[in-house]
Amino acid sequence: MAKPLILASQSPRRKELLDLLQIPYTIIVSEVEEKLNRNFSPEENVQWLAKQKAKAVADLNPGAIVIGADTMVCLDGECLGKPQDQEEAAAMLRRLSGRSHTVITAVSIQTANHSETFYDKTEVVFWPLSEEDIWTYIETKEPMDKAGAYGIQGKGALFVKKIDGDYYSVVGLPISKTMRVLKDFDVEA
Repeated sequence: MAKPLILASQSPRRKELLDLLQIPYTIIVSEVEEKLNRNFSPEENVQWLAKQKAKAVADLNPGAIVIGADTMVCLDGECLGKPQDQEEAAAMLRRLSGRSHTVITAVSIQTANHSETFYDKTEVVFWPLSEEDIWTYIETKEPMDKAGAYGIQGKGALFVKKIDGDYYSVVGLPISKTMRVLKDFDVEA
């Protein structure tokens, strides 16, 4: 009998992407606090957070395969998290305006006795944004629960001039690579 698959995330975007695989799974939200380690690189931090999320759920469900993920938007060596308020969202979008930034998504897949963690980096270039562009977008409330204050799969797509890498990684789950790693856990789409 196949082990149950669990997504340790409340992200509706990750759910939509995992749905593409047409594999049965359940969602159990990880209660891990998303706190960065100042001594880690962005790549180390994003992997560490993905591992912690997966492990917290895997420890409570030892017979399951658990997928944890985390996404960071990085600019000038700094990671931009989810904005705390509209002013912080506006400040983030001003910084991203007309510039290239890196989106790093890590995925950790764990069972009681096996774990694989990887990350994907995608370069995203924004068009220059006006104050009107920024505030019209903030009024949609879309940026408030997203790293870097934008969602490429929503109205934030209007800011994106180009990307170099995996679009789905920017959304929050590099689905193609995730499926390839799930095969190591005997999960088939």
